[in-house]
Amino acid sequence: MTQKSDLGAWGVWRSAGQADGGFARRVEELGYRTLWVGGSPAADLVIVEELLDATADLVVATGIVNIWQADAPSVAQAFHRIEDSHPGRLVLGIGSGHREATPERVKPLAALGSYLDVLDAEGVRQDQRLLAALGDRTLALAAERTLGAHPYLTLPPHTAHARTLLGDALLAPEVTVSLGSDGDGARDVARAFWGRYSRLSNYVGALERFGATAEDLADGGSDELLDRLIAGPDAERATAAIRSHLDAGADHVAVQALGDDPLGSLERIAEGLGVSR
Repeated sequence: MTQKSDLGAWGVWRSAGQADGGFARRVEELGYRTLWVGGSPAADLVIVEELLDATADLVVATGIVNIWQADAPSVAQAFHRIEDSHPGRLVLGIGSGHREATPERVKPLAALGSYLDVLDAEGVRQDQRLLAALGDRTLALAAERTLGAHPYLTLPPHTAHARTLLGDALLAPEVTVSLGSDGDGARDVARAFWGRYSRLSNYVGALERFGATAEDLADGGSDELLDRLIAGPDAERATAAIRSHLDAGADHVAVQALGDDPLGSLERIAEGLGVSR
């Protein structure tokens, strides 16, 4: 049975296309307990298996498998294949993505429920799966039918609110960081990153609900919003931002490091957080 504590307090978030065995081994060496695989990994979960094969006891969580792109029976089959080889080290995160990228995304909450029904029938237990969740109804579904929730690109007030809805369920937000000796350069990286999300209504809506103003969101994002949303430019401020989500009620934080040297940034953050093997 997967426990919240199995994930540890600190994890790393990395897109499936950017993750490999060498990256996973270094994450494990640095002392992070969980590696989150984003970017909608394929239904066969081959990338997840490669990361688990390359490491000793790192937990790998999908953050997330897109329910519109990966059918539930195939995902369940892949989950059991990997669970047989690496028992207790895979958590299956699923989500409905966002409407701008998925035209077929109709009634996402009902679709998530139906997907979970199939996972139930295929023997993927509640404690082995979680949901990407921003809105209240999806957070409530995560608490009712999974291990918990994995919000992405949110502020601490969202984490505090999510905690009230999740009860004792896992709350594992992603936090993005951009480190660099040049503060303006780190913010430029952050702005480019935010540009990919600034036109997606689910992320913008979540920010608006928890303190972002129209001025914050205009013209590519205000400096103040970017500094709150994407932590940096130094490790001290980044670790403070990460800890703020724990203070707001998170059980675990998945750190996504931007820039040319993500492992270097993760090492600096690990030192600031006191992460160790």
